[in-house]
Amino acid sequence: MRVLGVDPGLTRCGVGVVEGAAGRPLTMRGVGVVRTPADAELGSRLVAIEEGIEHWLDAHSPEVLAVERVFSQHNVRTVMGTAQASAVAMLCASRRGIPVALHTPSEVKAAVTGSGRADKAQVGAMVTRLLRLDAPPKPADAADALALAICHIWRAPAQNRLQQAQALHARKGRTA
Repeated sequence: MRVLGVDPGLTRCGVGVVEGAAGRPLTMRGVGVVRTPADAELGSRLVAIEEGIEHWLDAHSPEVLAVERVFSQHNVRTVMGTAQASAVAMLCASRRGIPVALHTPSEVKAAVTGSGRADKAQVGAMVTRLLRLDAPPKPADAADALALAICHIWRAPAQNRLQQAQALHARKGRTA
């Protein structure tokens, strides 16, 4: 499975592509950051993010897009920018028929480090180890994007089995 992880943000939108399967070694196919100037008009920034995501989709042909689920923060302006960048990434993938998966920050941290309360340095260190890199990807947004992709690869099989079991249960309930 090839997954494009997106750590959404208006100024720095982390992107990372990981390929592999649960229980097997993972391979990083690409990592980077889509940047926009903080003083640019919002519409221009969103277009730049769209162009950046489209470039990554063209270059890497992912099977799934894994995006960090936006959660409530105290700074409403930060939440809005994150949500807008997230929506652009989801739109780009959905337009191409690429499934989108959302993962919370604590879910990603727990999957990659074993603790949902891990800090950015711990996430970067584990991403480096899991992908057999020479150094942690910089900035942290890039490492977080890779962590999102890793989380999805590892959790997707269990999530798929759960969805299949729920669908089977629902069908049996209708025929009973």
